[in-house]
Amino acid sequence: MEIAYWITAALLAAFYLYAGGMKVARSQEQLQPMMGWVDTVPMPLVRTIGTLELLGAAGLILPPLTGIAPWLAVAAAIGLALIQVGGIAVHLSRGEARLIGLNIALLVAAVATAWLGIAII
Repeated sequence: MEIAYWITAALLAAFYLYAGGMKVARSQEQLQPMMGWVDTVPMPLVRTIGTLELLGAAGLILPPLTGIAPWLAVAAAIGLALIQVGGIAVHLSRGEARLIGLNIALLVAAVATAWLGIAII
């Protein structure tokens, strides 16, 4: 179970470090081609989502690695799952149901990571 946790957590953390870093560092014009929804959401909210993704990535790895408050990894996974629920809602509200596949995959991975995290605490 512990190996499964580390695999899913590492993959999620890598994805969210990349995606969150882009949301924090890039302009709206740079994000627009790959994230069409940024034109309807205020940039401070995009930056907040990016920051939460970066914190979630750190939360998946650092607490279990250091042994300090490992329950935070479960909280991080749940938080990342909630971000994906919001992403699915945004896509559906924009009539982009065909674009929710990645959101669903990330949601499932985050829920699995939370479950694995609970099992190893």
